[in-house]
Amino acid sequence: MSVTVAADRSAAVQSWGTAVSSALSGLPQELESAAPTGEFPEVLARATAALQAGPFAARAPSAGAGRVSPSPVSAPRAGSATVASSLQTTGVSGAAIVREAEKYVGVPYVWGGETPASGFDCSGLVQYVFSRFGIELPRTTYTQVKIGTPVTSLTQASAGDLVFFAGSDGTPTSPGHVGIYIGNGMMVDAPHSGTDVQVQPVSSAGQVVAIRDVLGSGAPSPAPPTIQGATRVQSTQWPTPAQLAAQVPSSLAPLFVSAAGTYGVPVSLLTAIAYHESRFETNAVSTAGAEGLMQIMPSTARRLGVTPFTARQAIAGAAELLSGYLRQYGSVQPALAAYNAGPAAVARYGGVPPYAQTQTFVSAVLQMTGGSQ
Repeated sequence: MSVTVAADRSAAVQSWGTAVSSALSGLPQELESAAPTGEFPEVLARATAALQAGPFAARAPSAGAGRVSPSPVSAPRAGSATVASSLQTTGVSGAAIVREAEKYVGVPYVWGGETPASGFDCSGLVQYVFSRFGIELPRTTYTQVKIGTPVTSLTQASAGDLVFFAGSDGTPTSPGHVGIYIGNGMMVDAPHSGTDVQVQPVSSAGQVVAIRDVLGSGAPSPAPPTIQGATRVQSTQWPTPAQLAAQVPSSLAPLFVSAAGTYGVPVSLLTAIAYHESRFETNAVSTAGAEGLMQIMPSTARRLGVTPFTARQAIAGAAELLSGYLRQYGSVQPALAAYNAGPAAVARYGGVPPYAQTQTFVSAVLQMTGGSQ
C-alpha cells in the first residue's frame, strides 16, 4: 500500500469518525426533542446513515434512479442524477429536510462556508443539510443543478426540492444561487455576504432557472402545522373582526373579557390568537408540543404557573405574556412575533423574524383584529 493511499484512507477514517461522533453526541437531545411529535425514525435515520457511511463502504447496487451509497468520501459524479438514497429506503421526507435547514436560520453567510461553525454560502448550506441525513450532494450550484430530476414549475415543487436562480449567464446550467424549497412560495437559503441564513420568498432571490427533486419523493409541499383535536389551516381568508366575535364560544367569551381587563390587552387580540392557534379547541396539541387553547409551550406554562389545557388559566397566561410583550415593544406586531417565535428571535432581527410561520401568524391576527398596530 502506498504512503499516499494509506494517508487517504486514514483521512477518510478520521472524517467518518468525526461524522459518527457528531451524529451520536446529539442523539439523546434530538430524541428528546422529537418526543412531542413522535418523529423518532427521522432522528434515527440520520444517526444510522452516519454509522453505515463507512469510508470503505461499497456502493449499493443500482435499484433505480436516485440511489447511491452514503459514503462521505465518494462524491456523486457531476451531472449524475443520484442521491444517497431514496425516500423509500431512508424514510427521509422533504419536511424533515426543511426542519433541518430551518435550524440554521441566523448562521452568517460566509463565502465557501460549509458548517454552522464556519458559516454557510448557499450551496454549502444545501450540502450540509442533506449530509445530515446521509445524502451526498455535490458542493457547487453548477453541479447541484445537475442531480435529481427536473421539476417543471414552482407550483409543482415539493418540500426539500432545490430552487436555482440565474447566474452570470442566466442559464439553468450555470446558476448563481440555490435555496431549499419549503412550500407556499418560501425557501431557506444563505443569500449573500452581509446576510444570515434566512427564510424568504423564492421571488426575492430573482429569476428561477431550475428546480430539482433530489429526494425522488414527488411528495407535496408540507401542509400547514396540524394539531390534534382541531383543524388548523393556513389561509389568507381569515374572519373579519365581526365574524370572529360571532365565533367565540359563549363559554369562553367571559374568560377572554376577564383576562383582557386584568392584563390590559385588547380582547380582540386574545380571541384572534386563540382562533389562529386552536380554533378555540381547549385540548389542542401541536406538532411542536404547544398545548391547549392558546398553544402555550410546556416550559412557558411552567414559568407562568398555568395549566394550558385549562381554558381560564391558558387565556390568563396568554394575556400575561402578551401584556408584557406589548409593554416591551410598544406595538402589536413585534409583540405578536415574540408570542409566536420568542423574544430572542425578535431581538435578533429587530422585529418580526423572517420565519414563514411567524409572518403568517402576525398577518392573520392583524387581519382578524382589523389591522391593529
